[in-house]
Amino acid sequence: MADTVFTWAIANLERETEDGFVFVAHYTINANDGTYSSGAYGSIGFQRPDNLIPYADLTEETVINWTKEALGGDEKIAEIEAALQAQINEQRSPSKAAGVPWAN
Repeated sequence: MADTVFTWAIANLERETEDGFVFVAHYTINANDGTYSSGAYGSIGFQRPDNLIPYADLTEETVINWTKEALGGDEKIAEIEAALQAQINEQRSPSKAAGVPWAN
């Protein structure tokens, strides 16, 4: 069984045009074990920092770090990734099924 890879990405940003302050990030998390996959999408708001990074200088890595911190840090990230892993585990070994025993 392959290890699950979790990939965080920023789908879009909302910002103030006057100074470039990013106040919302829309993010995705994809989990993939090579056979099965699961994903999540969310949005998170940010408080205005004391020192703004110019909008043009932002990197996806920076905004992903802000997003993870705003979500609640390592504990919340582990919780989100565990939920996605549970979805993959269910795909591997379903706990429920539908059908009738007399039909092939």
